[in-house]
Amino acid sequence: MPIIIAIVVLSILKYFEVSIVADLSWWWIAALLGVAFVWFEFIERMLGLDKRKAHEQLEKARKERVKKTFKN
Repeated sequence: MPIIIAIVVLSILKYFEVSIVADLSWWWIAALLGVAFVWFEFIERMLGLDKRKAHEQLEKARKERVKKTFKN
């Protein structure tokens, strides 16, 4: 997620030609987009991070159901 935030911030700064970023080539921002694509499509899957996030969400939902069931 930090890389997405960096891309957005750099794009905005480049568009409004702020400071040092005004001299930065659009290719650097495009390269960051490429890195983000590779990360989210390939590397995250290889490391199993996508499944871990899904498992954590399911576990959280299960705990909330159990808590709600025994609370009433």
